[in-house]
Amino acid sequence: MTEVVKSVQSLCKIEDFREDTKKIMQPYANWEKFLVPGPVSIAILGELVCISSDVDFSINKNPPSGGFQFIKYPESFRACLMQVANSGWAAFNEAHKNMDQIRLHTASVPGYVTMAAKILLQDNDELVQTLLPDQLENIATISKQCTDLAKNTEKKFNIVINLIQELLEACVNAKKIYGDELEEVQRNIEAAKEKKKASDKANERATKAYEELNKHLEEAQNTYNTAINSMPSGWEVLGMNIVEGIVQGITGIIAQCTTIIGSDKREDENKNIFATSNVFSKSGQLLKYAQSVRDFVHGNKISWSDIYDQQSEKSKTAFLKEQFEQIQKEVKDESCREKELVANICTKAVELCAELTKIAPTGKYDDAKTKELISGIQDLFMQTHEFDSKSKSFSNTPVFTPQPPLLSKSSEKKGAGEAAVENARFRIEQSRAQLEKMREAQKQSLENLEKNQKELTEILITLRSCEVKEIDFTTTIKMLVKGLDAMGRVKEQWEKMVRFFQMISSIIETCLSTSLNNFVKTSEKSLEKKLSYDTRMFQKDLIYQQAFHASNVASLVNMISGTYVEISEKHLMDRVSSLGKLMALNPKSEGFVSERLKLQKGCDEAQEAIKTLVSENCETYDKKTKQRFETIQRELNAVLPPASEKETEKLRSITAAAFKDLSTDDANQFC
Repeated sequence: MTEVVKSVQSLCKIEDFREDTKKIMQPYANWEKFLVPGPVSIAILGELVCISSDVDFSINKNPPSGGFQFIKYPESFRACLMQVANSGWAAFNEAHKNMDQIRLHTASVPGYVTMAAKILLQDNDELVQTLLPDQLENIATISKQCTDLAKNTEKKFNIVINLIQELLEACVNAKKIYGDELEEVQRNIEAAKEKKKASDKANERATKAYEELNKHLEEAQNTYNTAINSMPSGWEVLGMNIVEGIVQGITGIIAQCTTIIGSDKREDENKNIFATSNVFSKSGQLLKYAQSVRDFVHGNKISWSDIYDQQSEKSKTAFLKEQFEQIQKEVKDESCREKELVANICTKAVELCAELTKIAPTGKYDDAKTKELISGIQDLFMQTHEFDSKSKSFSNTPVFTPQPPLLSKSSEKKGAGEAAVENARFRIEQSRAQLEKMREAQKQSLENLEKNQKELTEILITLRSCEVKEIDFTTTIKMLVKGLDAMGRVKEQWEKMVRFFQMISSIIETCLSTSLNNFVKTSEKSLEKKLSYDTRMFQKDLIYQQAFHASNVASLVNMISGTYVEISEKHLMDRVSSLGKLMALNPKSEGFVSERLKLQKGCDEAQEAIKTLVSENCETYDKKTKQRFETIQRELNAVLPPASEKETEKLRSITAAAFKDLSTDDANQFC
């Protein structure tokens, strides 16, 4: 059994978890979404410069009551087009510069987390209290700087969007647009306003996620204190299982908050994403508690002597019953259908624990009843595994999660029961299902990108088939609408970048305000030590968990920013420079025509290059996910006893259904 535990730990290294997170999140937060609209946006801006050299007119006949907020020169439509092109040029320049700074800043976060881990491993509490805040403050400072950089870039693209929107509205008011074109413009203006509302909603969710994180971390602290204080001395193995469950719950809470903040989807009126998140965050605890019950079974026998403690005259199953009841109480008021899954698991567990507690003092029961109880325990274990699979699918959390350092060291002394073997087999099948879901999501993401790219290039094909003098006002309006769409897509990605840093800031702020203060209070108290893993160690691991997850998000952003800068340097910035030259040239000069052709060609090449890179990236992604699964399968199968085909198929069907169901229904809503 020890070999199984060691093999699982070898797959749970910090770097593995970080890489798994990148793989899982890549289809939802990939760099391609930042870049695909880029060349088309720049090409559209270039065409606007060309059009501005043609006939001019005023759009100031029916100005808004408060005057124009963004248009500087309403008397000249040509000057307005130049203003749009100039603002777009400034936005792409700002994006490249700020993304490079984000790349440099986020690269240093793992170093601070490593130093924080070294400090937390020290036995001197005064040293921890003195040195640790500096490391956390460094991460907080980086997060604030990156938030400002991302917000500034978002504002630049927002200026372009607002300018185009106001220009289109001005054209409508000046009675320059008629018929179908008028309907299309008004429809797009309304769509842009709806996107603004959705963005505001996402920001509200980010703020609420911080509040929820604080609340749930306080709950985790109270759960730990209540559980340990009510547990008799000498129950080391059971106590460590309880602690591991609580710590996994904290990992779940932080992972769920990341999902909420990174979500692209709007919150459904009939479904509360925070309620669903809270319910799913209990999966780690439920699994550990069910494992504790499963550990009382050895083959076809129940070890009653392990359940009933003669010294304290108490049953461990009575204690576990209280833990299941506590979880049931915590999710009782949540308004989502997932709470019914937890309610069913807890009800079954409470009934089983009550029966086991009743029999434990004597341990006398017939074989038929024993068989029935073992079957019930096995079903409970399977149910919690299925719920854990649904939870991981919802939150995009890797199957193999590393333990914080102090808990990991304390757990080394704990033995492993038959449940460890079943857990390992389940993890293999969970990995298979999760990696398959990831590949499907990446494939879907690629298809969506290609579709978006096709939509954005349609207007350019029309424009380039005409000479400048042939481009009429209707075509210009169509191009402005497409420009609004393209810029909107770029801005959405920068909004997501802002929310990533809000997540880091929220975690670190909670760490500095709540967890660090709790650690100081704990250090000042003299507490009864019932476990080798005490309250001080729990607080230290809690701080580490938060710092590590903040680092994990930063690592994901660093991957995005690093690739963006590399591709932008090779394929975008030369086109942005060419756009700048085009704006500076006299439209009547020969150089203007050649520069226009150069920009067109450059944008086409950039688009093709990015498309090729996206395709290559998809192949590499597929290869890496397969390699990861092969490693998991190889490491665990080498130490696991052979499983029957029937057993393997059962595990596979449970995990596949859990990931599949969520990916089509709930994950489409929230992931």
